[in-house]
Amino acid sequence: MTQKQPNLIRRIWVSVFPYPLLTQTEGGGKRFLLRNLILHFRPTSVPEQTMKLTLSWGLGGMALVLVSLQIVTGVLLKFVYEPVPTHAYLSIIRMQQDVLFGQFIRNVHFWCANFLVIVLFLHTLRVFFTGAFHAPRQMTWVLGLGLFILVLASNFTGYLLPWDQLAYWATTISIGMLEYIPGIGHWLENTIRGGPEMGPATLRIFFAIHTAVLPFVIVMLMAFHFWRIRKAGGLVIPTSPGEESEEHPLRQPTVPNLLLREAVVALVVIAFVFMFSVSFDASMGEPANPGFSPNPTKAPWYFAGIQEMLLHLDPSFAVFVVPVMIFLALLFMPYVNYGTLTRGVWFFSENGRRTAAVAAVVGAALMPLIIVLDEWVIDFAAWMPGLPVVVSNGVLPTLLALAAILVFYGVMKRRFDLTREEGIQTVFVFLVVSFLVLTITCIWFRGQGMGLMWPWQVP
Repeated sequence: MTQKQPNLIRRIWVSVFPYPLLTQTEGGGKRFLLRNLILHFRPTSVPEQTMKLTLSWGLGGMALVLVSLQIVTGVLLKFVYEPVPTHAYLSIIRMQQDVLFGQFIRNVHFWCANFLVIVLFLHTLRVFFTGAFHAPRQMTWVLGLGLFILVLASNFTGYLLPWDQLAYWATTISIGMLEYIPGIGHWLENTIRGGPEMGPATLRIFFAIHTAVLPFVIVMLMAFHFWRIRKAGGLVIPTSPGEESEEHPLRQPTVPNLLLREAVVALVVIAFVFMFSVSFDASMGEPANPGFSPNPTKAPWYFAGIQEMLLHLDPSFAVFVVPVMIFLALLFMPYVNYGTLTRGVWFFSENGRRTAAVAAVVGAALMPLIIVLDEWVIDFAAWMPGLPVVVSNGVLPTLLALAAILVFYGVMKRRFDLTREEGIQTVFVFLVVSFLVLTITCIWFRGQGMGLMWPWQVP
């Protein structure tokens, strides 16, 4: 008899959970996947080569510490905060002035949220630049991207809760960007806002998502993420192209070697956050005034790059098409056929380090020039009045940008004899630096009417 093929649901389950839900142990006993998930984040020993701080810089552990601080301080804040527009602002003022350590707790919560975005961004760069997204770690990379998006969503929903002027209008701008998503934009905008205008429903929705939905999903996904890292063998062992990884590398006991390092990193992060929170108070402006919009009105800093793109591209391309293209490229990056692979080596090789530096310099020099030219010289809509705006300001600039990236890739590949891995890294560095320039420009170089100004001229 032929063996019966597993159904589609089971094949999908096995692709995500490559371990049975119920497994047989050596002694004949049984254990469940859930117990395996919870109790085995760390092995009893780890390869000695993965113990070097410079391999990971402890960024994953830092993120875990920051999330933990977020949860603890968030629970404490809920005892005082009132999610009603008429009371939200005053409840935070009362907490800062009348509650013991209230200002400090809010500071910790506020700064952890901002530091978490930075740490996760650096962690993503670390994983990419050390080739830690290759097989068998593809799903770990995908889960990491999902966690990054969830943290951005958590920061965004929490940004509105103080209900001050800055938070109100920054959130208004950010929600307004959703309008340009084709097809579902207006529906998505009204759903998140809870109606046609910002109001009590908006605050209620944001509070529920920020304090209940997102923390639960983030914690569950983090647990799955750590478990996948554990099942992939922990941190990637440095291996150069053509070099076989050791079958039985020298290992060290997790306790106290790895545990001590993780404890030191955690204490340093906590000490830094506490010192920063004592020195700098979380921002708090005037109460929200729906009838008066500040000039300029800017989105939260982690969405500033997208807001800057809105000034240069058709809104549907700036908010939807380009971000989706970048996200899909990142999502499928682990599944590209790279030929020879490098794991655990920063920037893959000496040639990779050199070309990454070149790409960073090109991006840092070229993007400001493009911004200035687009501000005062380039105007495709005026030059091609017969074309729809979505074509002249969306399709055409995007195609030109893609062509420029392909040309850049080809030139760098021929000039430096790059492998496919090094070539993709070169383009990645160029795009990251370019987006950072867009973000910095929007934050510090955009003044009244979102015009270009020197930082000391921006109000």
